[in-house]
Amino acid sequence: MWRRVALFSPLVSSSKPSILNQGAFTLKFWETFATEAKPFITFVLGGPGSGKGTQCKKIVDTYGFKHLSAGDLLRREIASKSEYGSMILNAIREGKIVPSQVTVKLIQREMESSDNKRFLIDGFPRSEENRVAFEKITGAEPNLVLFFDCPEEEMVKRVLNRNQGRVDDNIETMKKRLKMFEALNLPVINYYSEKGKFFKINAVGNVDEIFEQVRPIFASCEVTN
Repeated sequence: MWRRVALFSPLVSSSKPSILNQGAFTLKFWETFATEAKPFITFVLGGPGSGKGTQCKKIVDTYGFKHLSAGDLLRREIASKSEYGSMILNAIREGKIVPSQVTVKLIQREMESSDNKRFLIDGFPRSEENRVAFEKITGAEPNLVLFFDCPEEEMVKRVLNRNQGRVDDNIETMKKRLKMFEALNLPVINYYSEKGKFFKINAVGNVDEIFEQVRPIFASCEVTN
């Protein structure tokens, strides 16, 4: 059952202490709506250059999902110049990882404010810590986890092609990013594989060919447009 949450935190009032001090300062009021449809949540994973963003657009157009990009939500909060956004920006500038509960609460806020009950969460969870935080804070689990599997060489080529004009050492930077992505994602992949929710998609080919692998997955869950 989906639980709607009212959060009293810096997302609502700048007079409150940091959201990171969650135990003391974040109040939760859980309210169950028995008559509301349970949300259909899909996590979309894949390394940089795997083409998952393009496929997310196809899924949205075909099945009417609400697309939530973790990276876009963080960037939008920073651009808002809110107290919360400033905290995120400072963490990034200091080379720190944005805490899992911060990203989860941005995602949750979007889910809570949407009339749509189908959510496509792009680029999240990136790690086992992300996964645990999402399930603990929202009280929800994904119905599906899509992983767009693409060879390292192909992902490097795609990213460099779309970032033309940068220096050659981006190749090494990209390879490091991909190794980190693989190491952090593996526990998440293993966890959802064991639960029967994980689907690997061959992300090599043209957009339509790849999407034809996606269709049967949603059809098996009786998701229609």
